[in-house]
Amino acid sequence: QVQLVESGGGLVQSGGSLRLSCAASGRPISTLAMGWFRQAPGKEREFVALIIQSGGTRYADDVNGRFTISKDNVKNMVYLEMNSANTEDTGVYYCAANQYATTAARDFRWWGQGTQVTVSS
Repeated sequence: QVQLVESGGGLVQSGGSLRLSCAASGRPISTLAMGWFRQAPGKEREFVALIIQSGGTRYADDVNGRFTISKDNVKNMVYLEMNSANTEDTGVYYCAANQYATTAARDFRWWGQGTQVTVSS
């Protein structure tokens, strides 16, 4: 079993930056694919970023170049650095873990409770 706890959400102005953190326990994240997803009101949960066991990363097109996913295997932490935020980035951000790499939300086995990010114009 893997437990995930997100933190770092809040209110940020358009063009600003925010750093989300995800604390994992139960299994080493070095053995897991870790992802960030977000869900805006009235919309489906969507893929944001992925970091795999080897450290390779993948991003959704609309955040590529603005967001950076990283991890610290020693601390068992995953991070999402959000830069040049815009109002379209508003939503609840979820940390997720899975045994294999995928960008599909339905395939991820473990989820955090989410943290709210609001970008004001």
